[in-house]
Amino acid sequence: MKAVILDVREDLKNHQDPFKKIMGTVKALKKEEALILHSTILPKPLLMVMKAKGYENKVEKISNDHYQTTFTRRKEGFFSSLFNKEQKEESQTLQQEDNILNTEEKTAYFLDNRGLQPPKPMIRTMKRLETMKQNETLTIHNDRVPVHLLEELKDMAIDYNVEQFPDGSAKISLTKK
Repeated sequence: MKAVILDVREDLKNHQDPFKKIMGTVKALKKEEALILHSTILPKPLLMVMKAKGYENKVEKISNDHYQTTFTRRKEGFFSSLFNKEQKEESQTLQQEDNILNTEEKTAYFLDNRGLQPPKPMIRTMKRLETMKQNETLTIHNDRVPVHLLEELKDMAIDYNVEQFPDGSAKISLTKK
């Protein structure tokens, strides 16, 4: 398997956020390519983001300040693809039945992420989004507009609306399509 190598250790040592650089590299990956990321920290928030994008990971601690994380696309075997297809069909059937029974009722979640240090708000939000079903809504209240999260949502089946307040905080409504 071909791999693209990205080393963000200097960025991290210089207190620069490498997230955009990493996501730009991920977007440019071909289907058959893996990403090998070198960093000074265990990239926990990135692991969640990449999982949501359909990647598996393998983390190796090379030294106290050097981690190598390999991201590869998940491969679906025959049984898992069949299971996913059946699960999707069942979900669509239940959704149609729910629409017949009550078109006004929607499931909603709320997370108050204020006061939490990054990357905790993004981790909490990504975990909740993973468990949500189609048409469910999550509202998050953050200390500021979560720019990196919004960037990630562009590639996911999530609609969002941002409401910013005078104190700088923001409420974001996220709806899974």
